[in-house]
Amino acid sequence: MPFTLATWNINSVRLRLPIVEAFLKAEAPDVLCLQETKCPNELFPEEAFRALGYDHVALHGQKGYHGVATISRLPFSDLVRQDFCTMGDARHLSVRLAVGERQIRVHNLYVPAGGDEPDPAVNPKFRHKLDFLEEMRLMRADAEPGVSAILVGDLNIAPFEDDVWSHKQLLKIVSHTPVETDGMKRVIAEGNWTDLVRQHFPLPQKLYTWWSYRAKDWDGADKGRRLDHIWSSGDLGPHLTGARVLREARGWERPSDHVPVMVTLAI
Repeated sequence: MPFTLATWNINSVRLRLPIVEAFLKAEAPDVLCLQETKCPNELFPEEAFRALGYDHVALHGQKGYHGVATISRLPFSDLVRQDFCTMGDARHLSVRLAVGERQIRVHNLYVPAGGDEPDPAVNPKFRHKLDFLEEMRLMRADAEPGVSAILVGDLNIAPFEDDVWSHKQLLKIVSHTPVETDGMKRVIAEGNWTDLVRQHFPLPQKLYTWWSYRAKDWDGADKGRRLDHIWSSGDLGPHLTGARVLREARGWERPSDHVPVMVTLAI
């Protein structure tokens, strides 16, 4: 059976609920992982999702900032909320799903953006991002015997040259500096993760998931970055049958600056 999972930095779930509902009605993924929900758990619009058949909702939210949510048609168990860098921020949750005969741990992450100055000595936000990335090196795709793993989210790093509109012009811009891109590549290699989206869209194909609000003509200028990712344990890679980046969502009414990213696995 096909299993479809989507990830989307929604930049306020309550503000953008209409486009989330439209997306779910049109695409109907089995699981949707949201980031930057900007909503405490008690105010999350769970009933709107239940009305669309998503009866299983895991939340890690806080007022006004950050926040992740995993919404699923399939039941899940063993919810974990990890406090990266002991900051108390709502930036991670994971659940364990039963997909057919397979158990899958789904990690949903919102990595700090890192501010504007890529110098940890003068920018505490960038220092926080690098510390967060260092802790991510402990996340292994094979951490649980007999359990596959998927890691998704707005990871706020475009790791490869073809994940940005101009590698040369962005080398000193937060999200594509060498210390960040090298760090993310270490996380992937040491954790035995497979980049499912790049498996489907091999390099050197250009691929973006984020376009700045500052651009007057985001589509025409096309100065994007691939900040949103879906990784898996190696055993799931051979089951990948498709991946999509819903670029058109950037042009929807009151859009997020990120768009949904989806994968389909035959499992």
